[in-house]
Amino acid sequence: MPVFGQILGIEGTAWNLSAALFDRDLITLVSRPYAPAHGGIHPREAAQHHASVMKELVGSVLKEPDKITGIAFSQGPGLGPCLRTVATAARSLALALDVPLIGVNHCVAHVEIGRFATGCRDPIVLYASGANTQVIGYLNGRYRIFGETLDIGIGNALDKFARSKNLPHPGGPIIEAQGKQGQYIELPYTVKGMDLAFSGLVSAAKDSKASLPDVCYSLQETAFAMCVEVTERAMSLAGKHEVLLVGGVGANRRLQEMLRVMCEDRGAQFFVPEQKYLGDNGAMIAYTGKLMLESGVTTPIASSQVNPSFRSDEVVVTWKHEFPPALVMSQLGAGTQKRGAEAIITFHNGFVEKKRISKRYRVVALDKRLIAERTRAEARLIHAARKGGVPTPVMRDITADTILMEEIQGTLLTHALHASMVMEAGREIGRLHKTGIMHGDLTTSNLILRNGDGKCVLIDFGLAQTTTEIENRGVDIHVLFQTLESTAPEHADVLKAAFVEGYTETFDGAADVIHREHEIELRGRYL
Repeated sequence: MPVFGQILGIEGTAWNLSAALFDRDLITLVSRPYAPAHGGIHPREAAQHHASVMKELVGSVLKEPDKITGIAFSQGPGLGPCLRTVATAARSLALALDVPLIGVNHCVAHVEIGRFATGCRDPIVLYASGANTQVIGYLNGRYRIFGETLDIGIGNALDKFARSKNLPHPGGPIIEAQGKQGQYIELPYTVKGMDLAFSGLVSAAKDSKASLPDVCYSLQETAFAMCVEVTERAMSLAGKHEVLLVGGVGANRRLQEMLRVMCEDRGAQFFVPEQKYLGDNGAMIAYTGKLMLESGVTTPIASSQVNPSFRSDEVVVTWKHEFPPALVMSQLGAGTQKRGAEAIITFHNGFVEKKRISKRYRVVALDKRLIAERTRAEARLIHAARKGGVPTPVMRDITADTILMEEIQGTLLTHALHASMVMEAGREIGRLHKTGIMHGDLTTSNLILRNGDGKCVLIDFGLAQTTTEIENRGVDIHVLFQTLESTAPEHADVLKAAFVEGYTETFDGAADVIHREHEIELRGRYL
């Protein structure tokens, strides 16, 4: 049995260069952050900073080289010049000390150090940092991305707004402080199924004529509510009962409070590591490198090139062997009620009452607005879709927060992921898009294979909208494809091909939409 000693980890994906030693616990952690004179991070300047202080930084940590049994480094995602500087140093050290090199995924490292520091077992993770905003969960040997930003990371969004108001970098802490004196004003709220977008929110905040405290407060409330909503959706989809917050933006007390309230209301546990483990740090690289090395994973020098777009779901997790619960919807009551992320469903004799739940984590004005808007829109678009030939429940009544509709007897697509079933779903989504409607929440939990005729019935139109834009249709398909990849990774390619075949049968514009979905998939999230 190999004996593993100390692992040296070097992190330098963006502004912070950090090194740490990890054995059974953290031994040493040292950081040398790059602070731009003005504006945001300049990648080449940051890389030059890292190169200039690398020797001093490593020297301050590496006191006993003979105890080192591995060198771990941040291989990506991140800023290319910074990643290359760190990788060069790590390779040199590994060769000089004649020890293995371990390339670590930066996002996975955030998750693992968070699990280590808090003791949580199998969480849904909200990873909120400058350049990344992702909702991640472990499933079938990988950390799957259940949802993410479609444009910029939340930290970058806050920084962009701060720069527009001549506030210093980083902007997040100053926005948090200003917001404590503010009141809520309405700003755009953009959640698309399991994904979200911040650009429109930031633009509206920049242009607002309200006071700076009011805009800061509302920017935070809106952006964080979007993040918490998607996190709750992932919990409902995956049947998990822990939430872990990681990333530099996780230091924000209001974001922590909102997640904690959401977890309390769902009967789940909330975890957040101490400050030193939240932002980018060498400890997370060293610890994850330790886990990888102990499970037999190393990185040959020839394969140690950096990857600025390194996705967490590309990493085969060889060190974690827990199995998450099956995909279920949380039960309330003895089979007569079910709770999803947004609503309580009550089953009566032949019909269903869908009542949207007030969210304590959202500011009251925003909460009331979303419930009313989504209830009205859902009723209107269910009717429009049905008129266009798409199978949907028949509605009986509607109030400000409740829709009474027909109960669809059948099987969730989640529990029937076969090519023929997914192809049928593709046909109905094609018909939906042909009518000019984007569903907005195309997860496999919102598609029911009806008993008797096998038709795929679409439910939960709460995020739907009328649109003929290829981008919005592409996002619709992208949300579904993400769900297939997260829940059935071994068969995702076959299932996606079956969906495309069915979609193309009923929608003439399918080729352009599928091409756009591929473009959306390829877009870098490290912006």
